[in-house]
Amino acid sequence: MIEGFCLCGAVHFRTEAPPQGASACHCHQCRRMSGHVWASAYVPKDALTITGDVRWFDSSDAAQRGFCPTCGSFLFWQAHAEDTISFALGALDAPTGLRLTKHIFTADKGDYYDIADGVLQR
Repeated sequence: MIEGFCLCGAVHFRTEAPPQGASACHCHQCRRMSGHVWASAYVPKDALTITGDVRWFDSSDAAQRGFCPTCGSFLFWQAHAEDTISFALGALDAPTGLRLTKHIFTADKGDYYDIADGVLQR
């Protein structure tokens, strides 16, 4: 069982499905939304149980982002055309047993840091 929650505890989520594709996204939207890099993994949408009020923001024609309206925690990302949902790895209590498998949108990364962990970059 994987469980997570926002900073204030108003939004909780859980899944028994094994999370896939643990990645760090360096795109300009994730950097602006999270303040740096957004790390996530995904599961089938119907395998994730979410409790509490989540506000959804259509961040592009292709996807929406879910956050807690009380504390502002950015918790979810979902492509409109997919049946999976990504959740914030930072919202999970350790130990998670998860490891990053890739860095994505690295061409858009901020100029103030380097990626030097040896994980695949796209």
